[in-house]
Amino acid sequence: NHWCMPLLDTDPAVAHLSHHRQEKYLRSHFTEENKMDFSKKYDISVYLTEEQLNKRIAEIGAQITEKYRGQSVYLICILKGSIFFTTELAKRIDLPMTMDFMSVSSYGSGTESSGDVKDLEHSIEGENVIIIEDIIDSGNTLSRLSKLLAKRNPKSLTICTLLDKPERRVVDDVNVDYVGFVIPDKFVVGYGLDYDQRFRNLPYIGFVEGEIK
Repeated sequence: NHWCMPLLDTDPAVAHLSHHRQEKYLRSHFTEENKMDFSKKYDISVYLTEEQLNKRIAEIGAQITEKYRGQSVYLICILKGSIFFTTELAKRIDLPMTMDFMSVSSYGSGTESSGDVKDLEHSIEGENVIIIEDIIDSGNTLSRLSKLLAKRNPKSLTICTLLDKPERRVVDDVNVDYVGFVIPDKFVVGYGLDYDQRFRNLPYIGFVEGEIK
């Protein structure tokens, strides 16, 4: 029998985990026979349409443009899920801009990179840094990342996320400045968000409901 995404919301062994830890748990606890067969098509219900996403991203871009008018901004895209959001947001910010990319999966509980992740290519000292996330739930990783970047002496440091699950927050030091959508506690895919590297290319955000017969 195939399991499907709604399992993530009800299984007590999984429900308390962050979005990315849910993926890791499922990959390690389900046999290949029980995993999704990606040779088959799946019914994905649309939660946020492409039009809704574009409208909200344009609004956030206008807010950032107004706040930093006369200055430049330094966008940090957190790989990999934030790529879609970052590029679409960047097109809607009418300011001088630097775009950089960072992977944070191997920072662990410390503040220094383990050396096998992608760090920033340039110094952020004196820059108006905006961290771009795809989704924030527990806030653990972002809390560590914010502390790391603050030590590099930016002029300002703000956080922008497309999706937010505040009810899952387990830290109290993550202040999100720009939020696209507050969403329910469900596992989402599309618009850069994936399950096991699949579904990133969907132009909308949705839920996998089950196999199409």
